[in-house]
Amino acid sequence: MAATVFVQPLDLVKNRMQLSGEGAKTKEYKTSFHAVGSILRKEGVRGIYTGLSAGLLRQATYTTTRLGIYTILFEKLTGEDGRPPNFFVKALIGMTAGAVGAFVGTPAEVALIRMTADGRLPPDQRRGYTNVFNALLRITREEGVPTLWRGCVPTMARAVVVNAAQLASYSQSKQFLLDSGYFRDNIFCHFCASMISGLVTTAASMPVDIAKTRQGCGTGTPGPRSRRGPWQEGDVLMKVVRYEGFFSLWKGFTPYYARLGPHTVLTFIFLEQMNKFYRKFFLSA
Repeated sequence: MAATVFVQPLDLVKNRMQLSGEGAKTKEYKTSFHAVGSILRKEGVRGIYTGLSAGLLRQATYTTTRLGIYTILFEKLTGEDGRPPNFFVKALIGMTAGAVGAFVGTPAEVALIRMTADGRLPPDQRRGYTNVFNALLRITREEGVPTLWRGCVPTMARAVVVNAAQLASYSQSKQFLLDSGYFRDNIFCHFCASMISGLVTTAASMPVDIAKTRQGCGTGTPGPRSRRGPWQEGDVLMKVVRYEGFFSLWKGFTPYYARLGPHTVLTFIFLEQMNKFYRKFFLSA
């Protein structure tokens, strides 16, 4: 949640860019900087923090669950001699943690996507949610409880990819840096491992992230009516490629990495310091 306070504006820019050009329409934003300038001009400084309450609730549900499950499974699968699990086991427990966390966090994710996308709609079509709890209450009342889990499958697919890449690559990078003899287990080591993890995660997860964003917004996919059910996320990706081009799957890469890189760094630095505090004052007591 602390990390999200710093990167929420980048999440908003990323969502807006992923929705830009939907349905083979003219792209609203040419670059990330154009998007930031346009949002500031039309919605003001407060506009770039739209959806912060949803972003915080998402971290409180999704990230708490995924990091908790990953840490527990990592400790249980660590050998009696202290030897950590291999990379593939780390990836597997990351995927498990991500899938469970994403299911728990999907309602906040839907609210976040809608709140950050609201400003791009014509005034008469805006939903005008005042905060995340207002969004959740209105979605439930106006569209039904199942709508809170709209796009759950691509959200979970993204989380599986993100956590397999992020948690496993962070653990592996940190272990590699420490084994090199040039690093000690301190904030600088955590920073370097986090930046490596952020880059790997961004490249791996963007295609499933754009499917999640398009479905969560509830605006549909480009072109003719999309399929419903478990194949919908694949249909979204195929239509994006067909109508907008293959590299549109990585649309918004710059704000996504600019968000995910620092978010990954801050999350793991905060987490490592909290773990150190917990071991010192609670486990040693």
